[in-house]
Amino acid sequence: MATEWYKLSIDQTLKEVGSALDRGLAADEAARRLTERGPNELQEKAGRSKLEIIWEQFANILTVLLILAAGVSAFLGDWIEAVAILIIVVLNGILGYSQEYRAEQSMAALKRMSVPIVRVRRDGRLQEVSARDLVPGDVVVLETGNIVPADGRVTTSVNMRIEEAALTGESEPVEKDQSLVFNDDHALGDRRNMVYSGTLVNYGRGEFVVTSTGMETELGHIANLIQGVEEDDTPLQARLDRLGRALAYAALALITVMIVLGLLRGETDYGELLLTAVSLAVAAIPEALTAVVTIALSLGAQRMLKRQALIRRLPAVETLGSVTIICSDKTGTLTLNRMTVQAVDMANHTYSFQHNEATRRLEIMKVGGETPHLGTNPTLDLLLVSGALNSDAILAHETEAQAIGDPTEAALVNAAALVEMRKPDLEHAFPRIAEVPFDSTRKRMTTVHRVPSNDDEVPDSLAAVWQRRDLAQVTEPPFVAFTKGSVDGLLQISASVWDEGQVKPIDDGWRQRIMTAHDEMAAKGMRVLGMALRGWSSQPDKNDEETLERDLIFVGMFGLIDPPRPEVRDSVAKCKAAGIRPVMITGDHPLTARHIAQQIGIADNDKFITGQELDRLSPSELEQEARDVSVFARVSPEHKLRLIDVYQNQGNIVSMTGDGVNDAPALKKADIGVAMGITGTDVAKGAAEMVLLDDNFATIVAAVEEGRIIYDNIRRFIKYLLTCNASEIAVMIIGPFLGMPLPLLPLQILWMNLVTDGLPALALGIEPPERDVMNRPPYSATESVFGRGMVTFIMVFGVVLSIAALGGGYWLWRDGDPAWRTALFTTLVFCQLAMALSVRSEKESLLRTGLLTNKPMVGALIITVVLQLVLIYWGPAQRIFRTTALPPRDLALAFGLSLVVLLLVEIWKYFVRARERNN
Repeated sequence: MATEWYKLSIDQTLKEVGSALDRGLAADEAARRLTERGPNELQEKAGRSKLEIIWEQFANILTVLLILAAGVSAFLGDWIEAVAILIIVVLNGILGYSQEYRAEQSMAALKRMSVPIVRVRRDGRLQEVSARDLVPGDVVVLETGNIVPADGRVTTSVNMRIEEAALTGESEPVEKDQSLVFNDDHALGDRRNMVYSGTLVNYGRGEFVVTSTGMETELGHIANLIQGVEEDDTPLQARLDRLGRALAYAALALITVMIVLGLLRGETDYGELLLTAVSLAVAAIPEALTAVVTIALSLGAQRMLKRQALIRRLPAVETLGSVTIICSDKTGTLTLNRMTVQAVDMANHTYSFQHNEATRRLEIMKVGGETPHLGTNPTLDLLLVSGALNSDAILAHETEAQAIGDPTEAALVNAAALVEMRKPDLEHAFPRIAEVPFDSTRKRMTTVHRVPSNDDEVPDSLAAVWQRRDLAQVTEPPFVAFTKGSVDGLLQISASVWDEGQVKPIDDGWRQRIMTAHDEMAAKGMRVLGMALRGWSSQPDKNDEETLERDLIFVGMFGLIDPPRPEVRDSVAKCKAAGIRPVMITGDHPLTARHIAQQIGIADNDKFITGQELDRLSPSELEQEARDVSVFARVSPEHKLRLIDVYQNQGNIVSMTGDGVNDAPALKKADIGVAMGITGTDVAKGAAEMVLLDDNFATIVAAVEEGRIIYDNIRRFIKYLLTCNASEIAVMIIGPFLGMPLPLLPLQILWMNLVTDGLPALALGIEPPERDVMNRPPYSATESVFGRGMVTFIMVFGVVLSIAALGGGYWLWRDGDPAWRTALFTTLVFCQLAMALSVRSEKESLLRTGLLTNKPMVGALIITVVLQLVLIYWGPAQRIFRTTALPPRDLALAFGLSLVVLLLVEIWKYFVRARERNN
């Protein structure tokens, strides 16, 4: 078992790794360990080569069928068809290769998180060495701004806070404490005596002894998980693979049927009989299908890009339409990844803060009362002013409420700025003259400020605030000390409480009331900070905690949280309406996770499961819990993988949304991984199939809609293409039974498969969505592409179209009219075009759908009709395709029969709608 370093003291850790704090490792010992363990870097397993990626583009049944069809066509002398099919196959392979090759970037992004040079203690002195040369036992020095180069046990922490969000999902920097030793199991985000490779020192300084390097670090563990995930076929790839097998079996069956029928008719030229049967089987394969699917996916990817969703793998475009569960990280995905003041509590008064992102204003709601006008409460003014001044964060811009610095302190500065109390103006009026910095033992910070002696010392922007202080009826002292910290710690050093401008002695009743309010905010997942002050008649003679941090007046509390994105609640509601279940899987604190989940509608109860609880569940227990619980907190990357695996085993199509390094394995494991484009790490983007360029969860819903549209359209043109091919086969089979010669010539069949079928099929690929596309559950991923009655439709209308075409040619043939084959050919083309119009909707009538709602379809029909007329009336085309000019009567008959087909399909859809209403 791996050593659980966070359960060891510093001395035990040093003994285990064979090192000493004052001297570190000896140089020769460090060199020996480097040779033994290898460099401190991530090792990449051999990925797919370019040849393997190319091979994968052609190793599917549908493509193999097309290549065989091209070979047969060439053998039979139909070189035009053979070349056309091979061009489609090659173009499809090139497009797929270009998408797949660019997706192999996850490990490169992980490697970029390494640190070039670090400060390490060896042979009793500080040295600068390459991070690659670190070994277990090295003592490393960290300062603000450093990236942690390896995993290790903290040995010294001077107010050191480390930003671990990318690794753990923790939304605020974690304060490190070398004195902690844990006896029981703790999640990664709770191990405050450890540091981890790839995280950032946000504040303070410290030292740690290296315990793990390279692939043994948590970052290396994630790299192993990413490389160990095997990617499965998307639902579309699986469906097309099943379609390819079905077409292969159908082609073999067709060859058998044609040979048997020929023998029964007494055919003696067996070679010709075999060639005819094989030719017809090749004609049954929809050559344009792979091209149309690829084009539809590419157009869908372009539409998604306009909606801020970048697709990295083409088949993923359709996968979103099949998603049944969206698993989402919290920090930076569902939330803003920005600590924000959500509530304040002052004596007997609680206010909720609503941040209007559109207006950049702060809307303050008094809980249990009406909304006050902004800035009319002097006690609220005092609390906001003290929070902004007792902070080292600064405003990034003079005109915007956007602070930089420690996230918690930045939140306090932002809250004041949003009500026109900007920190530069406050510092001008209340200059800081002394301070006692924050430390992890006291858990508080104190700053001393000079108070303006007259109105002239107050900037105009603060005049209103300065005037309102008179309402407190308290004479301000010339100096004031503000103290910020944990509420229980502040209560121990406070003698009074500020109540509506009056200073009252603090007693057990006040303490109980304050702690009750504190617990209520903490139960909602908020970080709670207390504020207190003390006035001084003269500048304090000492600037230490004993002098400044006693006999304070407790003012109030801030409740801070990383708030949900404003658009997320509506997006979650749309997901549920579309039959998609959202689930939160985060490394953050469980109370915070539950509160956010309830706010945005993911959870409607108090249930949650932590990573430690998840470890204790058996597979069957976890499967049951996964059905009922929608919030999983303090989870590791392995937990995320396990949960996704459980959901997939239940038959779900799972999307995973995240932005951190810790999300990358799950992003790769999910059926479709969705990374954040702005806040997301390069590792997360490299592992995902889709990147949200605007970090907007609502974009996922838009992408789901596009995915559903694309799958519906793929079904439409498969239905169309196979119905047309079935009609051609039926004509070729029924015609000889009527005593007719070969009804269609090979070149005429090729014309219909590549031109007459192809253009309308492309137009079907951009058909607008049906009205209920986002108000129905997703179709099952195991559903055949032929599901929901498509096979019956293809068989019935394949025969209907063939009867219409034979009706247009049989009587002319009986009368000896040489134009009979052209009439049959033209009638079948027009009937297929009528079918293209009809299949634009599974059940809605054409009148309701509208003729002009898909203008490319109108264009495709006009172009196809014009090309068909060219074929039958232009001399050179007549010679190539062996057609004859049709008299107006025959042309009108062909058009009239196509209208009959259109009417029959509309009647079919009427009964489909009636059956749905009855169900």
